[in-house]
Amino acid sequence: MSINRAAKPVIALALVTALSACGGGGLGNMFSEENSRSAEEISRQDIVEERVRTTGSEDSIWDLFGGRDEPDTTIAVNRYIWTAALDVLDFLPVETVDPFSGVFTTGFGAPPGGGRPYRATVHVTDVALDARSLNVALVTRNGPASDETVRAVENAILNRARQFRIRDRNL
Repeated sequence: MSINRAAKPVIALALVTALSACGGGGLGNMFSEENSRSAEEISRQDIVEERVRTTGSEDSIWDLFGGRDEPDTTIAVNRYIWTAALDVLDFLPVETVDPFSGVFTTGFGAPPGGGRPYRATVHVTDVALDARSLNVALVTRNGPASDETVRAVENAILNRARQFRIRDRNL
């Protein structure tokens, strides 16, 4: 028995219609929104349970960006201080940079005209263009740098940051 070419699509359509009309476990029910949501929720629960089992916490790295727990919590960095610190310490090789938390570290390098190599860690803690927003730690190969040297570097960074702000406001 041979089926006509025109009859094949009609038969296929009739089969799909008949199966989608079936109650309970038919194809129409299997692909409904309710079942896909519950499957999605189940997979999220599995992920959270696995995270708790491996790390002991439900938190993930993505929670930092979601702002779900406390929407008022933000990490902010003063862009002028950040840029000025990179500019003033440009003779040092940058090792790590995290602009979101406001921290960067450098390797050892000697300032122009100087012989002693320094290594720096800079932390910009606030959006205010203020000395309290800047923490600089300088280390030499023999230990921590003197307080005078650290203060001189902080002052140079803050002065450069003010210059950047003045330049931006004049544009």
